Amino acid sequence: MSTADFAEAHAGKKPGDRIQCLVVTPEKTIIDEMVDFVAVPLHDGELGILPGRSPVIGRLGYGELRTKVGDQVRRYFVDRGFVQVRDDVVTVLTSRAIPAAAIEAGAAKAELAKAQAIRAVGDLEQDDRERAIGRARALVHVATK
Repeated sequence: MSTADFAEAHAGKKPGDRIQCLVVTPEKTIIDEMVDFVAVPLHDGELGILPGRSPVIGRLGYGELRTKVGDQVRRYFVDRGFVQVRDDVVTVLTSRAIPAAAIEAGAAKAELAKAQAIRAVGDLEQDDRERAIGRARALVHVATK
């Protein structure tokens, strides 16, 4: 996106404008706060969201969700789900959201080793193995970043 495109997309938005970020799991609401920026891991790449973003619905992959308020960045591991952006509200529905500080790197690496050790005979088992490895790699990435 060029500087002119960025400026046009955010016309009328002032520095300090914020977006509401909601991250919800089946158990509880993990995040409900006003932020400057949100980045979510879509199944096919990362989506960065600023105030004034056009509405969008996307399918999450597993990976790092980041929020930024001023100079403070908070990081979380999310395990698939959906994201909706509408009227400066980012809603993330996910099965699991873990603050990066709560993830033990050793446990994440052990989970990756366990996933890599899975024996897969058929296509379905191979798909399950690949998903487990991808999820564990993302967890290790968030834990060690």
